[in-house]
Amino acid sequence: MPFLPYRPTRSPLSLAILLGLSTVAHAAPQATTLDAVHVTAAADATAQAREALKRVPGASNVIDVAKANSRLSSSADVLAYQPGISAQSPGNEGAKVSIRGSGINRGPGAHASGIAVSIDGLPLTGPGGTPYELLEPLWLSRVEVLRGANGFERGALALGGAIDYISRSGRDSAGVQLHYEAGSRGYQKRGLSWGGVSGDVDYFLAYTDTEFDGYQRHASGDGKGAMANIGWQITPDLQTRFFVRYRETNHETPGRLTREQIRNDPRAANPANLAIDARRPQPGSTWVGNVTTLQIDEDSSLQAGLVYHKYPMDLNESLYRQQLDYANLNATLDYRRRHTLLGLDSETTIGLRVTHDLDADVRESLRYANNGYAAGTRTRDFRHHGTDSTLHIGNNLAVNERLRVQTGFALINTRRDVQVTWPSSGGRLREHDWDYAPRLGFTWQQTPQTQWFGNLSRSVEAPHPWSMIWGSNHYFGPGNGPSSGRQRAPVPMQNQTATTLELGARGDAAVGRWELTGYYAHVNHELLSVELQPVPNLFIAENNASPTVHRGIEAGLDSTVWQAAPGRLSLRQAYTFSDFRYRHDTRFGSNRLPGLPRHAYQAELRFDHASGLYAALNTEYASRIAVDYANSYWADSHVIFGSRIGYDAPGGHWQLWAEMRNIGDRHYAATVTPGYNDAGKDVARSTPGEGRGVYAGVRWRFD
Repeated sequence: MPFLPYRPTRSPLSLAILLGLSTVAHAAPQATTLDAVHVTAAADATAQAREALKRVPGASNVIDVAKANSRLSSSADVLAYQPGISAQSPGNEGAKVSIRGSGINRGPGAHASGIAVSIDGLPLTGPGGTPYELLEPLWLSRVEVLRGANGFERGALALGGAIDYISRSGRDSAGVQLHYEAGSRGYQKRGLSWGGVSGDVDYFLAYTDTEFDGYQRHASGDGKGAMANIGWQITPDLQTRFFVRYRETNHETPGRLTREQIRNDPRAANPANLAIDARRPQPGSTWVGNVTTLQIDEDSSLQAGLVYHKYPMDLNESLYRQQLDYANLNATLDYRRRHTLLGLDSETTIGLRVTHDLDADVRESLRYANNGYAAGTRTRDFRHHGTDSTLHIGNNLAVNERLRVQTGFALINTRRDVQVTWPSSGGRLREHDWDYAPRLGFTWQQTPQTQWFGNLSRSVEAPHPWSMIWGSNHYFGPGNGPSSGRQRAPVPMQNQTATTLELGARGDAAVGRWELTGYYAHVNHELLSVELQPVPNLFIAENNASPTVHRGIEAGLDSTVWQAAPGRLSLRQAYTFSDFRYRHDTRFGSNRLPGLPRHAYQAELRFDHASGLYAALNTEYASRIAVDYANSYWADSHVIFGSRIGYDAPGGHWQLWAEMRNIGDRHYAATVTPGYNDAGKDVARSTPGEGRGVYAGVRWRFD
């Protein structure tokens, strides 16, 4: 059975993908970027980031958010048009983001899993997953993505890799900037920022607020917050930067729909969600951190980071209210040294990444009177604390001018302390585990324009502490009052591990800047979730699965179709093929894992006039999605189209844009939260994608 604790023996990688790469190619980093404004310092930092990621023996993305001229409502907008990344919005900020099947079936709006997310190099992802409310797009300069095992040197051992959201600073966003965008269904976003440099100090402050009515009924929400960072070049060899973020969010939860509802009435809300007024208020998340870098000498450096993150939650999305007190203390320490090894140029890195739960305590009570118990009656208290520590050492060896070999080894120590403490203790689960992750990779610069790369790596993901309770099959029996039927004790779970082979190339050719990557992963004990009970008594469990396979192809191409004195016609394209399935499960055989489409494609054709005017047409295609593990029912495939026009004033002091999304008002499922076996029935498991919408925005910058 795929969701019972399963302990197979570890098997070696049994299959590799051989990539047939087109010979039309030549080299250069592959990242598809967003649109252009003139921000020289930010562009320089982005170029440096791309150059640095060329040394990574695997696939990556660099996204220049400072140059975006389109709606920026959530991470789904930021991560669009990127090969290898699936990012879909459920109509609020809780976008579902997956790389190579990471967190494949996690519902949108929940803490994400399978990707190690950082802000300015400081860990945001903790033992309990990744909250989303601090990832405000207007506060970002760029986003760096290391797909799969390529996040190794940053201490990211997750199957999906690493995403680092880099903040704007006074060095790339000087002056005062006003930002306003608005559009369909009550959407508005307002932003104000101020940055600058004064001698050895730079500073940046920003405020944003957002409001929306939502596409579905009962889907309105809002958010507001502020951030600041200040950098100080203390000496030529010592610099430090402090970060502060605070943000509040609140949104109604309209719930999932059936395929028939999405086809005919996608703006409806799930009746059960309406009946209980389902909503998710997050009363305020605070993030305070520092990164300090010491250049020891011309060949070595030491960087230390520390962040405190407090993010309480107040979940009102079922019959039960759950008030969570979350707080993390996370730290990083990285040492780098250039030296010779065996007479060859070499760089060695040693790093430590620690994420620690200071608080992860939950108070659960009834939202409504039930079985003779009044609203507000206490039902359970429980705690689910964890600590993840990763020590990694790596070496990048220049065998010759063209060939570099990367080796690495990581040790991960995980601790879990989980207990239901009221109405009575059902037993305390304390787990302490060690695991490991070796890595071997290469880059080969075939020509100045063509780079090949590959790696064989192991990934490790510890189970979330909360899943040890929600995946439990131990319940309070009759006679326990309002707690009857609720989980009373945690269950042990195993680390998810995967052995992955990745091969690919990137380059620059007559057809444009391109990339092509293939990967094949054998996954053991995959952490999969399933909806066992729908709203109003929502119950989603997560457990280890029987062995699975994740394999796919990721391709990107940025082309100049035509260029002359009046302007430039360009085409950017991103395609992702994903095949995730069981390996001979006793019940489901080789069924596909539900939650993501097998084929996903995005493209935009854009004309830029020399005057600063531009116009674009775009499209998105996704194949059908299985909605249960039995593969008995599927959400429809879809093709949607959009358009955009805008103007970038010379010097980049102001920009205007307007866009129409989903011109044909196509009805489709953006995300799926799967069930176990729906036996061919049309069950409410899908969140509708946004229908036709019109949006416009303006940005002014005053130096």
